[in-house]
Amino acid sequence: MTDLSRLTIKLFADGADLQGIRALAANPVIQGFTTNPTLMRAAGVEDYAEFAHRMLAMVGDRPVSFEVFADDLDEMENQAREIASWGSNVYVKIPVTNTEGVFTGPLIGQLAGLGVRVNVTAIMTVAQVEAVAQCLTDATPAVVSVFAGRSADTGRDPVPMMADAARVLAGRPKAELLWASPREILNIFQADAAGCHIITATGELLGKLGSIGKDLGAFSLETVEMFYRDARAAGYAIETKAKVTSGE
Repeated sequence: MTDLSRLTIKLFADGADLQGIRALAANPVIQGFTTNPTLMRAAGVEDYAEFAHRMLAMVGDRPVSFEVFADDLDEMENQAREIASWGSNVYVKIPVTNTEGVFTGPLIGQLAGLGVRVNVTAIMTVAQVEAVAQCLTDATPAVVSVFAGRSADTGRDPVPMMADAARVLAGRPKAELLWASPREILNIFQADAAGCHIITATGELLGKLGSIGKDLGAFSLETVEMFYRDARAAGYAIETKAKVTSGE
């Protein structure tokens, strides 16, 4: 299937460039937004809270995920409570472990019990999904972000893992499975088929949505034309020493 309108998965934009976020917020295809400290630093964000409030003003009532950046679980909780207070559409991203590998499950459960919408991030295994599922509640919405793209970077096929994760979360009706770090448009269709509820994509990847369902013959010709046009624009030349005549 190569028709975006037939998919049930929700498409979220992932980034920290406010100009790009403003443009994407005008696109009804985009149903939510996510960001993280790495993307924010790359975009030159200096004031975390100021950036977050400006972003929230742009996206309306669509869900937005902002991440804690503390490493101590108590401080994570403090940051999570503050971030959650920024809006009813805010999800707080909690890494599945801290930098020492300590599982954040107790904090996830505590926040979920308080009604804080969490987005548990940096998950890489089904075992982690299972552990997180045990900490969520049936009353509070949550997102479980599995980094399928990073898993694929290791040479593993992420599709079976995501299908297994979807089965694990079936018992948590308020939990949504998110395919994180996609590498190509095909991943949107793979994520939908695997039972994921959400997929995030950067602005660069979202720019390729127009290629969905494109005629491959026409795409081939466009590619040939691109190579020809760029070679001409660069002024490339090859001095040929002999001509080859057909039939000689």
